[in-house]
Amino acid sequence: MAVRPLKPQTLQPPSDPIDVLMALLTWGTFALILGLLAWLLGDIVKQGLPHLNWAFISTVPEDAGRRGGILPILLSTAWIVGISLAVALPLGLATALWLSEFARSHPKFKHSLNLSLDILAAMPSIVFGLFGNAMFCQALGFGFSILSGGLTLACMILPITVRTSQNALQTVPQTYRQVGAGLGLSKTALLRVVILPVALPGLSVGLLLGLGRAMAETAALIFTSGYVTRMPNSIWDSGRSLSIHIYDLALNIPGGEASASSTALVLIGLLVVINSIIMALASLTQTHNSNP
Repeated sequence: MAVRPLKPQTLQPPSDPIDVLMALLTWGTFALILGLLAWLLGDIVKQGLPHLNWAFISTVPEDAGRRGGILPILLSTAWIVGISLAVALPLGLATALWLSEFARSHPKFKHSLNLSLDILAAMPSIVFGLFGNAMFCQALGFGFSILSGGLTLACMILPITVRTSQNALQTVPQTYRQVGAGLGLSKTALLRVVILPVALPGLSVGLLLGLGRAMAETAALIFTSGYVTRMPNSIWDSGRSLSIHIYDLALNIPGGEASASSTALVLIGLLVVINSIIMALASLTQTHNSNP
């Protein structure tokens, strides 16, 4: 029997009034969000771009940040974010693996841990700042330092990392695990060869969310990493992050609005570049694993 080729289907405009209303609301919301984003970015670019040059990136602040650059701020931010990711990512991935693959025989404990993570993820950052000040700055004696700020941020992004990684691992079809077990793969080999490569895009999203929150955080770092703008020599020195620098210039320093916009432009550029690199590496790794 001859098989007739299927004709391509075209989307028909909605005829029901409720469908038309929902379509209008959807497109209206999309246009509103896009417009607000364009206005925000346009304002930052308009005010910040004229002052953004290599000297701004490579010199120290002067006159409370009104003049000069942001080199110490960039180094402090890199230290703080690096420490937070170095602590939170291994712990988050290990916890997510245990919850997703090994905790089925402990349903009550798993439920309690998931509930605790959700509560911590919704906790205001100022609470983490008070906790970090009491724990790392005072109890452990780290003082106002880059180390205290990084460890506090690690506590903040850990719940996000765990929940997003757990969701990514749970999206791996159960049949993959059954086939791997049928082939005689050990649990470790199954995780390394099958589950982690398949879940890699979702794990990358968790990394990006944690990275974004760490780089944009302000309140928690005021209580832990400090406020100074000098060049940090080690993780025991106090250091100011990009977000705190923007906050201080915009609200506390008269005439600092232009430097605040330029710093915000640098922060947005860094987030875009880092996100693009991580997503490209995740895509490349997944392609390599799919075509060994």
